[in-house]
Amino acid sequence: MAKNDAIKQVAVNRKARHDYFVIESLEAGIALVGTEVKSVRTGEVNLKDAWVEVENGELFVLGMHISPYEKGNIFNRDPVRKRKLLVHKREIRHLAQEKKLKGYTLIPLQLYLKQGRVKLELGLCKGKKLYDKRADIAERDAKRVMDRALKEQRR
Repeated sequence: MAKNDAIKQVAVNRKARHDYFVIESLEAGIALVGTEVKSVRTGEVNLKDAWVEVENGELFVLGMHISPYEKGNIFNRDPVRKRKLLVHKREIRHLAQEKKLKGYTLIPLQLYLKQGRVKLELGLCKGKKLYDKRADIAERDAKRVMDRALKEQRR
């Protein structure tokens, strides 16, 4: 893999995979201004409370916090402003239809740099119930116990 093709992960929304089942994921570009890109490159992004809305056939991410660039002075924008996502029209129609008919939610899963451009991985998600979360925790604990037993057996 060439150096230009490398993906640098900037932020991950771990809470999303805990609270939702990810049905489908999609890569989207994001429209940012210069000082926001500089803040993203330094890793000053929070996706924890972010979500995506479909408005007039366009996707917008809301609640994503990009800290102001410290050397940006008057060029800094509102840290939690609405940001447009760059996605093909047929993908937007598909996501809007799934969201409307099946009641899914669009959640940003991770933000990363790919070939010098800022990309956002979107997830088409279905909310987990409390018993689903408990089942996931039990499954993870069982896997941990099995791994420990295998490790002890190898010694």
